[in-house]
Amino acid sequence: MKSLLASLMLVFSITVAATEKPLPAVLVHKVVTTDLTPTFKLVGRIEATERVNLLARVSGFLEERLFTEGRDIEAGQILFRIEKANYEIALKQAKADLASAKAALKNAQATLNRNSQLRQRKAISQAQFDQSVADRDQAKAQVLKAEAGLSKAALDLSYTEVRSPFSGRIGKAQFSVGDLVNTSSGPLATVVKIDHVYVEMSVSEKLMLDARRKGIDLDNPPVAPRLMLSDGSIYEQPGSFNFISPEVDRNTDTITLRAAFPNPKYLLLPGEFVHVEIKRKQAESGIQIPQSAVQRDREGYFVLRVDAEKRVSMQRVEMGPQAGGQWQVLSGLNVGDLIITEGLQKVKSGIQVNAVEE
Repeated sequence: MKSLLASLMLVFSITVAATEKPLPAVLVHKVVTTDLTPTFKLVGRIEATERVNLLARVSGFLEERLFTEGRDIEAGQILFRIEKANYEIALKQAKADLASAKAALKNAQATLNRNSQLRQRKAISQAQFDQSVADRDQAKAQVLKAEAGLSKAALDLSYTEVRSPFSGRIGKAQFSVGDLVNTSSGPLATVVKIDHVYVEMSVSEKLMLDARRKGIDLDNPPVAPRLMLSDGSIYEQPGSFNFISPEVDRNTDTITLRAAFPNPKYLLLPGEFVHVEIKRKQAESGIQIPQSAVQRDREGYFVLRVDAEKRVSMQRVEMGPQAGGQWQVLSGLNVGDLIITEGLQKVKSGIQVNAVEE
């Protein structure tokens, strides 16, 4: 009798287990606080803060090249020497012309002094006296002309040494020793200053409209740029805006912005493209959830929340702006809540679910 009863109970328990349905599986998202600081991403091009083409200012053959291509150079460093002989001769000639002009002036002044005394005794006519004054003045003019010629000759001689106007890095030499160069030969080489660089970017005029309404303060801008390099890494040096174009480009309807970045390791090179992330300095945080979790009925937006007992309930929410598949929640949810993102069609309020967290 006991064995029969045990057998019946076993059959009953198996039947009950077979009739029980498994809980519906759903994917849930745990609500967390996220960074909601407004961010814009643009493409920019790196430019040197200073760039100069070195040109020959006098004619002559290149005698020396005094640098290594692609290396750092100092301000005032001699980079090229152009033959000096002709300009040294011209300088000596200018010195001789000045000495001759000064001698002529001395003679004219002495003549004027004598004629002044003779005129007082009426030994010469007024016309003769006036002529001696004119001769003295002409001699003075010749001295000034000779001094200008000497300065010009000295300046031309100095131009035979081509120097760097600032410290930086020099590129490839375009002429070799022995080449004849002159003022129309084109750049001998190019020097760029890249220990600091500029990043120029074009921004939609509409995007800048709100910023202009609030007032743009370049001395203390509310946003800051940072760079994303070609390998996806973030450039470690912070940047700052220092220029906004006063005009809109008529062809592209954009405004040019420029930011400055330190470049102590020369990691950034002029001409390359970078991604620029522009972010507000004052951080903002809040709750964002996947758009797939949000539903709507006549009364508004809602989500399905799973409690600690794995039971589903409807939760009304107030939604904010959307961005990148995420939707900001203004009210209705707390950090730590679990909301269903997948499997919504299988559940309803009040039932229990098998919740799997993302």
